[in-house]
Amino acid sequence: MAIGQTGTKRRDWVAAGGQFEYRVLTIPRSTSRADARRMLTEQAEYGRWELARSVIYVGGERKVWLRRKTLRVRSTLAETS
Repeated sequence: MAIGQTGTKRRDWVAAGGQFEYRVLTIPRSTSRADARRMLTEQAEYGRWELARSVIYVGGERKVWLRRKTLRVRSTLAETS
């Protein structure tokens, strides 16, 4: 992949109306690491979410930001003559 290709694709995607949709999950400290991983895997597989950020607080609570791409589709009905 050449340098700058990624930026060009992103710029084109943003120009086409692309944005991210975010979901914030708070996972209590009582949830095991395996259960948290299983829950995030299900979100990724079925909801098409990807991990954007995660934070583990001192008390053991976890906060996870998931994101997925959304693309606004322009109507072509008004353009037909």
